[in-house]
Amino acid sequence: MTALYGLTIHELHEKLKNREITSRELVESVYKRIQETDSKIGAYLTLTQELALAQSEAADKKFAKGLDIHPLTGIPLAIKDNLCVTGIKTTCASKILENFVSVYNATAIEKLGVVEYVLLGKTNMDEFAMGSSTENSAFTITKNPWNLRCIPGGSSGGSAAAVAADECIAALGSDTGGSIRQPAACCGVVGLKPTYGRVSRYGLVAFASSLDQIGPITKDVRDCALMMNVISGHDPLDSTSADMAVVDFTQSLGQSIEGLKIGIPKEFFIEGMDPEVEGCVREAIRMMEKLGAKTQEISLPHTEYAVATYYILATAEASANLARYDGVRYGYRTKASKDLLEMYMRTRAEGFGSEVKRRIMLGTYALSSGYYDAYYLKAQRVRTLIKQDFDEAFKSSTSGGVDVIVVPTAPTPAFGIGEKTQDPLQMYLSDIFTISVNLAGIPAIALPCGFSNAGLPIGMQVLGRPFQEETILRVAYAYEQATEWYKRKPNLS
Repeated sequence: MTALYGLTIHELHEKLKNREITSRELVESVYKRIQETDSKIGAYLTLTQELALAQSEAADKKFAKGLDIHPLTGIPLAIKDNLCVTGIKTTCASKILENFVSVYNATAIEKLGVVEYVLLGKTNMDEFAMGSSTENSAFTITKNPWNLRCIPGGSSGGSAAAVAADECIAALGSDTGGSIRQPAACCGVVGLKPTYGRVSRYGLVAFASSLDQIGPITKDVRDCALMMNVISGHDPLDSTSADMAVVDFTQSLGQSIEGLKIGIPKEFFIEGMDPEVEGCVREAIRMMEKLGAKTQEISLPHTEYAVATYYILATAEASANLARYDGVRYGYRTKASKDLLEMYMRTRAEGFGSEVKRRIMLGTYALSSGYYDAYYLKAQRVRTLIKQDFDEAFKSSTSGGVDVIVVPTAPTPAFGIGEKTQDPLQMYLSDIFTISVNLAGIPAIALPCGFSNAGLPIGMQVLGRPFQEETILRVAYAYEQATEWYKRKPNLS
């Protein structure tokens, strides 16, 4: 029999509802798993066991009354450490926020609190979400549960590794250029980046405000839909939050994909891509055709400019957003300075890691006088062209458009720890298939579609029209249920 920690949200909800188990038993099962495995993986930065047990007992009182309960009530979740939770450290895996304790909840956390979730702890990440490998954390390197010598992806590597290793039932991550989807692919789990504005960013520590989105990382597609049901919705505290009605995302699961048009962009199947990745994704496309979907080759002609565009815009926004960490109001402050200016400079030099410094300098340069028009303004124009490519591809089906687009998530399976740390450009290219989605603001879900000969997971993405998460969930669920990939688990014994 599968241990409680190995089950999904929907499986555990049935057991809790039928009083076969208690939430406390479930939480104790997951903490036992964390105790057994996290010394190998390093998924967590902070554990909140005392709080979790108190929350589970409160949930059990609801179950005992036989009330109609939410699918996430009493379910233990992990939260990426750039989401604010009242009274809990929020470090962003950075020395500069090492002892910062949040005084408020992010809106996504507030919404989870309403349905009485259980907080297991905060997960490791690349510092300030800047990275693709979770090697940029100031505190520890998270390892891939499928191969401890490999990276788990980034920046939400701690959340993805925790889900894959059954160290939580599901998790929240954030995605600025692929930071939910790429680690989900590396760890063989499901990750969804919602449409920009679908989920409130209030309480998410900002990296690049026009690109950041909070989303779920789960063991299967149904759990992803259940998480989206809770965290989505308009929030007056976030001026970029879309005033859109929240549908029940589980309603589309199980619907046939017969007749759906799937676009296959030629720009995403490129030279230099791992042949095992291409083979698995093309086999997945053939499976979708067997399920009745129609496929057609499409073009997204400005894709080749996406990496350059992203690393100008994201770094420019990071330069502005991270200016607040100056040693004055909160966070780390240097102990050695003779005046205010030196205090600012030393605090930031000592508090930020090398990748964060690199991006701040890139962004400051792109925004500086004389270069603003040449870099930042031009990148904004190219971003518009990238979005227009997707608009053209997704125009109504009756006028030749497609319903969804299917592409690889990453050009290779998970690479070795330390393999790309000396070559930032190679590291940046890990996001080549994910960043266009953030630039265009559209939704995308990553899910497993095979394994390499070395036994590492391979992922694909399903991309959709803005605010059409139910369509990508429908396609992902149909494929998932027709295959066995999502049932595989890493061997951590």
